[in-house]
Order: sequence, then C-alpha cells, then structure tokens
Amino acid sequence: MNEPVRRTAIPPEEAGRRFDQALARMFPEFSRSRLSAWIRAGAARLDGAAVAPRHVVRGGETVELTPRLEDEVAMVPQPIALDVRYEDADLLVLVKPAGLVVHPGAGNPAGTLQNALLHHDAALAQVPRAGIVHRLDKDTSGLMVVAKSLRAHTALVAMLAARDVHRQYEAVVLGTLVAGGTVDAPLGRHPVDRLRQAVRDGDGGRRAVTHYRVRERFRAHTLLQCNLETGRTHQIRVHLAHIGHPLVGDPLYGGGLRLPRGASPALVEALKGFRRQALHAERLAFAHPVDGRPLEFAAERPADLAALVEALRADTALAAESR
Repeated sequence: MNEPVRRTAIPPEEAGRRFDQALARMFPEFSRSRLSAWIRAGAARLDGAAVAPRHVVRGGETVELTPRLEDEVAMVPQPIALDVRYEDADLLVLVKPAGLVVHPGAGNPAGTLQNALLHHDAALAQVPRAGIVHRLDKDTSGLMVVAKSLRAHTALVAMLAARDVHRQYEAVVLGTLVAGGTVDAPLGRHPVDRLRQAVRDGDGGRRAVTHYRVRERFRAHTLLQCNLETGRTHQIRVHLAHIGHPLVGDPLYGGGLRLPRGASPALVEALKGFRRQALHAERLAFAHPVDGRPLEFAAERPADLAALVEALRADTALAAESR
C-alpha cells in the first residue's frame, strides 16, 4: 500500500548533502535504508526526476515522496480495548495507556494500537497506517488523534508539519528546578546507539524546541508541564536529560534508579515500582481537519503517575515536619 504523495522543498540548510541524507533528516519517521530503497525505486523524486541516493542536492528543489508500505508487517485486527474520548466520521481521539506500542514493527508484530484500531473500525484499513499520524513512545501515556478518512489524514499530516497541533505533557524529573525555561537543541539519531536520539549540534541534528514550567517542587524531584514547539522522536526525554533533569524511570536517558537521601519507605517503594518514563500527554488542541471547529481534549493523570506524585508529595511533607 502506498501513502499519499508528500511534496515539499529541500531546505536551504541541506545544500551539499546527498539526497538520501537530506531525506533522512526531512522524514525521520522512515529509516535511511528505506528511503534509499524508495529513491532507487523512483518513489522519491527530485524536481520530478529520478536521481541516485548519492545525488548532491543544492537546496530548494521539490521532493515528491510516495511511501511504499507493502513490506510493512501485515496489519491484523485485534480486540484490544481503546479509551476513545471523541469520534466522528473523520477522526477519533483516544488515550493510549503506557505499555501499548503504537504500530507493528520489529519485535512487535501484533498487540499494538494499530491492530486495535483496525478491530475498532475495519474501514481504517483504507487509511495509511490505520490513521496514525503521530506517535507516543510505548511507555508514554496520553492523548493521540487518529485520522479516519483520507481527507483528514492529509490535513492532519500538514497540520502537524506546520505545528498547528498543540500538545502538552506532564513529567516528573530528577532534581529540583527553580524556574521554567526553554530547551532549544537540535536532535538526531545517536551516532552509536540506533535506539537512542541525541543532541546533535553539528551534522545530523534537526531543530527541536521544548518549553517547560514548574508545577510543583518536591524534595529531590520536580513536576513539570512541557509544551512542544517541535515534535522530534524522544524530544522531551532527550531535552530534559540534556539539562541534567532526566525523567523518572526513563530506561534510555534516565541513568537508572536514583533514590534521594533519607527517602521515606513509601517513596522508595514508589520509585522502585515505577518502571516507565514519567511522561503523560495530558492535553491536545487543534482545529478539526475537515470543518475547522476548534477541538481541545484533556486526559487525567494515569493511576501509576498519580500514585508517584502523591508519594513524592507525602515524602516532601514528612521531611518538612521533621526539620
């Protein structure tokens, strides 16, 4: 199955790069090897012409990319419960629980959100990736929007690219921050570990901006609100680790379990039992992709994150009483 053609211009900053390198930076949702195969097959063209992956771009050329998904893992409907918060003929909004992978891939052939969506509505088989237009990491909970029609899919992809979909997260991080701020640091694939992203100030980085503000300070942790200006892979996780305040429970960027000195037994138990990154997509706002109505949704803090916050709050209060 082919997705709709994506047309865009090569950014000026990509001038001098190979075509496959430029595409990998422009379309990070696809691997460079897959993009190279599409270039060779003529599914990625430059100013309407087929060129080699090694062709050097000058910037400003028009790219036409037709993603070919025939070699993706076969999509099988599965009866997995969905927490749907809104649905009409063109879209649905749901809350993804922590632990649910968004779509099939290596190591996850089934049991994903994509499988669940196909069971929820068989017509989603006619929409690219069953309507999934953005992702949440497996162990991040929260709101997602799904396109149910091709017209909504096209519009939502464009809105995400134009940053017209507003996403707000809640996070618990290590350490106490005095005030909020902004992290403006380009992100790209880690030069050694292909599972990780990293701040890449030179070659390989794409602009990434995260705004954060303090909601509540605890004895050795902070509850933050994070708003994305861009939407790169692992953006919040990498940015907060970059400023020295990784997410609690983050297996890739958190550096392992850290127990504050003098932590109460309840907090020790809560921290040891929290086995995912403490990140929740709590708000989602955008204009309806078909009729333009403003839509805004909120998802309550999940039980595991709520219990962690309560344990941190109680530990902070206990420490204050003992002074």
